[in-house]
Amino acid sequence: MMSPRDTPLVELGRLLKSTHYEFISITPASHARLNARMPNAVARSLRDVFGWSRPFDPELLPQGWFDLLIAADAVEPCGGLFKSRVRYSSLGDDLFAHSAFPTLAADSVFFGPDTYRFARFIQSGLINWTAAPNPIIADIGAGSGAGGLYARRLLGAGADIFLADISPKALEFCRINAALADCDRASFVLSDLFTKLDDADIILANPPYLLDPEARLYRHGGGSLGSALSTRIVAEGLPRLRRGGMMLLYSGSVIVNGVDAFWESLRPHLSSTRIAYTYEELDPDVFGEELDNPVYGTAERVAAVGLTVRKL
Repeated sequence: MMSPRDTPLVELGRLLKSTHYEFISITPASHARLNARMPNAVARSLRDVFGWSRPFDPELLPQGWFDLLIAADAVEPCGGLFKSRVRYSSLGDDLFAHSAFPTLAADSVFFGPDTYRFARFIQSGLINWTAAPNPIIADIGAGSGAGGLYARRLLGAGADIFLADISPKALEFCRINAALADCDRASFVLSDLFTKLDDADIILANPPYLLDPEARLYRHGGGSLGSALSTRIVAEGLPRLRRGGMMLLYSGSVIVNGVDAFWESLRPHLSSTRIAYTYEELDPDVFGEELDNPVYGTAERVAAVGLTVRKL
């Protein structure tokens, strides 16, 4: 059910779409560099306000838009100007609302290059999907809901989607983004992974896989190298995958002396003869700036990886 704060942000997203607004979210490091350039100190366009998260004068916005931000409690003062607490990013034909830059709060909802890689991974995995004409899709740790909603675009409006997250803030954005995608077959589940979910035909997950000293939900994957949550999703998710179903897990792995420890942690869970799987590196070097963090003292790189599992 929509909350009173959801409706203004849905309306704002629809207004942005009507202006043909588009914005591609880049890495936080690149975003910070671009915002630090002198001409970018103050917003001059809608993309500056709702994409680049730059301070703006309310007069820059069309009539009524600032009131929507106030109604959603999604604006804050910033040195005599204001900043939006929400961003809108493009993925395919849809806009997705998520947390403003910088994502410093413990419950921030992230959207960026990993989201686009995740979407491509989903598209590749589901391109020949035939197992169930109207599948049940479970997006675990859904965040903005981009994975589940993108899969629904690929498979058609008959798919039922369960967007599950442990964060109420994430589910708020899921509700907003489902409305923006005109998806009326989505359920929003406050859940620690699978605790409140039944079996599914398609299980999607793009969990946090970094080691975050502040243990923020959207970044911290746990364990010694950040892959504990991803391993747990595989262990708990495979028993809930229906026959003929598919799990698509996009994650990251810290490579130490050439060894992929995440892959090693997965092996015991993939030994069943009732599954077929592939595991691949999707990008050999992501979040390189994290290697400056002392917790990665033994790491040589962080790779983006994808696990595809089919239940036979």
